[in-house]
Amino acid sequence: MKEDNQLIVLTHLSQLITLVIGFGSLLLPLILWLTQKEKVYTMDAHGKNILNFQISMIIYALLCIPLIFLFGLGIVGLIGVGIISFVFPIVNAIKASHGEIAKYPLSLNFIS
Repeated sequence: MKEDNQLIVLTHLSQLITLVIGFGSLLLPLILWLTQKEKVYTMDAHGKNILNFQISMIIYALLCIPLIFLFGLGIVGLIGVGIISFVFPIVNAIKASHGEIAKYPLSLNFIS
């Protein structure tokens, strides 16, 4: 196994692909994780954290949709999910560049 912080940083930042093409925030990190987890040191841990975060954000966004009808709370929730989904991949990419294992907030543990 080799240590490749640049690829790990790229994996964290790949979540932002949704801002460019409208989808892929789960798909691109999944592909990178599946193809590189055996080759790159700590990719497995980073990839699991990213995938758990993305699945959690999708669930939170889906839960916000019916809440739109309840005094617009779903809109506030969707804005919060959007901000968290934008900020934390960048923060954790910076942490990963320094060799730290990144943790995502509000992330449910689906893949362990």
